Amino acid sequence: MKQSLPQIVHLDREICGTLELAEQHEWWLANGKGGYAGGTVAGTLTRRYHGLLIAPFQSHLQRNLLFAKADAELLDGDRVIHLHTNRWGSGVVEPRGHLSIESFRLDGRMPVWHYRLDDLLIEARIWMEHGRHSTSIAWRLLENPAERGVKLRVRLLANVRDHHGITGFENSSPSFQTSDHELDISYPGCPTLHFHSRCGEVQRADYWIEDFDLPAERERGLSSLDRHLCVGHMTFPIHAGHWVGLTASIEEDEPAYYMEDSMRRFQARDLAMLTRAKITVPELMQAPAWIDQLILAADSFVIRHEQDDIHARDAIVAGYPWFGEWGRDSMIALPGLLLATGRYQQARSLLLGHLPLVDGGMLPNFFPGNGEAPQYNTVDAALWFIEAWHAYFSVIKDLPSLAYAWPILQQIIGHYRNGTRHGIGMDPSDGLLCAGETGMQLTWMDARVGDNVITPRIGKPVEINALWYNALQTMEYFAHILNDEARAKEYSAMAAKTRAEFRRFVRSKHNGLFDVIDGPDGNDDDIRPNQILAVSLTFTPLDSQARQDVVAVCAQHLLTPFGLRSLDSASPDYRPYYQGDVWSRDSAYHQGTVWAWLLGHYALAEYRVSGNAERALSRLEGMQDHLNKAGLGTVSEIFDGDAPHTARGCPAQAWSVACTLDAWLKLRRAQSKNEKEDRHEQAKSVA
Repeated sequence: MKQSLPQIVHLDREICGTLELAEQHEWWLANGKGGYAGGTVAGTLTRRYHGLLIAPFQSHLQRNLLFAKADAELLDGDRVIHLHTNRWGSGVVEPRGHLSIESFRLDGRMPVWHYRLDDLLIEARIWMEHGRHSTSIAWRLLENPAERGVKLRVRLLANVRDHHGITGFENSSPSFQTSDHELDISYPGCPTLHFHSRCGEVQRADYWIEDFDLPAERERGLSSLDRHLCVGHMTFPIHAGHWVGLTASIEEDEPAYYMEDSMRRFQARDLAMLTRAKITVPELMQAPAWIDQLILAADSFVIRHEQDDIHARDAIVAGYPWFGEWGRDSMIALPGLLLATGRYQQARSLLLGHLPLVDGGMLPNFFPGNGEAPQYNTVDAALWFIEAWHAYFSVIKDLPSLAYAWPILQQIIGHYRNGTRHGIGMDPSDGLLCAGETGMQLTWMDARVGDNVITPRIGKPVEINALWYNALQTMEYFAHILNDEARAKEYSAMAAKTRAEFRRFVRSKHNGLFDVIDGPDGNDDDIRPNQILAVSLTFTPLDSQARQDVVAVCAQHLLTPFGLRSLDSASPDYRPYYQGDVWSRDSAYHQGTVWAWLLGHYALAEYRVSGNAERALSRLEGMQDHLNKAGLGTVSEIFDGDAPHTARGCPAQAWSVACTLDAWLKLRRAQSKNEKEDRHEQAKSVA
């Protein structure tokens, strides 16, 4: 099978040359070790998270900005032609190198710029070496009809700050070491930042450049001025058809510098990943190019966490640039990131690696980046963990791993039945799960500003009880598989009671489901998307009519091209736009903002009530267009509730990519099955 990299992301001069538009389009790369790089197509820094090498030092997600920017300029005789653009705190944009960008595209995942400078055409590329904290930047001259002698000079801007922060004035000065084509920068207590090239002439520098303006941070109500240290310049002769460039790395064993080899390794790995996915998952053989792009995007979130010299585990980063590892997000994302892409060994590793983390029947919600203890403040992560095990076992009948996990999975059910942290426990009177206590946010609608929990949802939330029923049915299935018939009987009885009492969520007059029942103020009849999980999960507690009502209500009140609104627009608490300072944004987070991860669940639910796989697949098509916007080649976390549904939040979100992939694959399988049955029926009628 001959496989090629997808080429669906392409921006023309009109977008690239218009600063406001070019800054709305961002590229992001990751290296499989928790490090990343990212920036705007214009080349400006608009976020504190933008940079060319952001990497952890100790904790695998305690990340630091190390290599901030590479400002390139072409030396053509006496002319200095800028290829970079900077925003300054004064409001000035200078220089304006983005005006020379003829086009931008993703070659698979690799960002590629073309700069038109009179009769010269220059190409630039950026990539990260997988498994290494290393970023490479390369340039080549594509057109030089007059064969003029030109050079490329690159100003290197470095830093050593937390990627969430802004550079203060307390930074100590680094030590420098230079040699032929190399420059080393060392701060106390930090790994050495090593710049090297094959032919670049190095000139050391040591001065701060102040007042970089970060408009995205200003829009978020945060400090918006930053500073970076110019540590030197590299100058290259640049000839038609030949690559020149540099690598920045904190690896101690950085290999000899061969630009073309490194670039080929990056793209060969992406090609191999696509090929493996299509061989392992046959339905992907005829997948459209935008699904191929999502398969590549999925890889960005999967990291290998080396706990020490011997132990390591696979993990999932919830989103770039600011999210770390979250238990709930990992389990929701696992089927799409790992199973739908044929990465079964990593799925197994991730599931087994989380078993020792279960405590009191709960899975951690959040793994702090600074090495602190994990936080157990989620009611649903452990229930999604059981669903992830079911998804894994459905694809890979891995009986030894299931048997190994079985005691821990039973502990989850036992603790939830008998009660655990934060008021989480089964109500023995009706078999439904209660959750919540004052000042705690336990469901995925977890926005909090100071001591104010925006959506506390104390009581019996609808999706928690859909997950509870799903978990009980899954555990009964597992018990039969493992010949534990006593447990199978126990879980069957619990599931039957939960299913019978789940009817209490059903609202009259075909109005879907209550969002929470038995809360402090009774039943909550806000129309929210949580009810869709009662239809989309493997096992549903609803009868056919109730399922149809849920899908109809969500379609009428919540559905958009990019996901489901978190609250009906008719609600007095509805917030149409996710904008403003921290309070404004967090108070809108689950009060109308559209969540992309829910679109896949809606599409699956719609198919399950209609049987129309083609229509359900069409619900995902909005994501295809989105791949050319915001975080290029990936899927954003959230969108505004009102049209045009501008992308907001994290520009690259794991469960947004995963749930789209998972739903597409399941619906494609259903479509193929339906087509096969139709052909069979046609053959019978002819006969």
